[in-house]
Amino acid sequence: MNRVPGGLMLIPLILGSIIGTFFMPALEIGSFTTALFVDSALPLIALLIFATGTQVTLRSTGPVLAHAGTILLMKSLVPATLVILLGLWVGLDGVLGVSILALLVILDNSNGGLWLAFTGRYGDKRDRGAYMASAVNDGPFISMLFLGVSGLADIPILALVAAIIPFFLGMLVGNLDDKWRNIMVPVPNIVIPFFAFALGTGIDLTAVVTGGAQGLIVGLIAAPFTGFLVYLGYRFMLRRGVKSGLGFAAGTTAGNAIATPAVIAEIDSTFAPYVADATAQVAASALITAIIAPLIASYVLKRNGALEPAEDVAEATEAATATEAPTEGTGSGEGGSTGETRE
Repeated sequence: MNRVPGGLMLIPLILGSIIGTFFMPALEIGSFTTALFVDSALPLIALLIFATGTQVTLRSTGPVLAHAGTILLMKSLVPATLVILLGLWVGLDGVLGVSILALLVILDNSNGGLWLAFTGRYGDKRDRGAYMASAVNDGPFISMLFLGVSGLADIPILALVAAIIPFFLGMLVGNLDDKWRNIMVPVPNIVIPFFAFALGTGIDLTAVVTGGAQGLIVGLIAAPFTGFLVYLGYRFMLRRGVKSGLGFAAGTTAGNAIATPAVIAEIDSTFAPYVADATAQVAASALITAIIAPLIASYVLKRNGALEPAEDVAEATEAATATEAPTEGTGSGEGGSTGETRE
């Protein structure tokens, strides 16, 4: 899976969508099978968020917030503003069969799992910690904020707080105990394939084919467009140089966003007529952007000679190995001492 950019997330996601579309009853037999392959996405993502938090030291908090803020600005706030301006001009029906609801949901969020998977391999602590932007935009929050400027929608602040608590708990644990930080290093490679598969089971390929053609087109445009905006933020605001190509990995639509049109319609029935098509279009965009965003990011990084594993991951892995080595050596030493005593 490592041979495919973002493959750790992408390949299980596609497999999950295929099996979820055609063989879903096989995964709904209950017990551990359903728990792992269908219902595991949120708890595993929460574990990944916790593990990411353990890698952020107090000294790196400022840079992490700067990166998260840049992604939130360029991937969510700027695109959402453009969509709202378009909506004020053309109305809720949108353009070319894509409603303003669908456009907003497709453009204003990002796939935090894919971002963590990609930056976990090619980024550093600042990039992985910037997942916090996804904690804000992954779901109905930004969409509700922009659609609800007239007071039609309430922002569930408590839900937003709940989404970032695991990250800060991870930070606390990682800063209190270096060994815990090292223990949590391999967590991304373990949990990402499983939660990606579980997310994939929620993507109905039939709906994508029958009603999501426009979503595929929008996704093909959204990935390079919003990714380029984040790239600009990385290059000119964060001054990341050759690593600025990481920004293109944010040009995605979150799998969780598939449910956003229905959530918004429950709050404001004005959007109810758009829910069915918008859901299919968002699902199509989530799938296509998950494929092309990491490909674009990999291409840009490779062109700049920066498609290399993150140094801090390698250092942390070496540290974890070094932590185990003395233990083994100590055991041998004790054994040796005992042997000498017996002699």
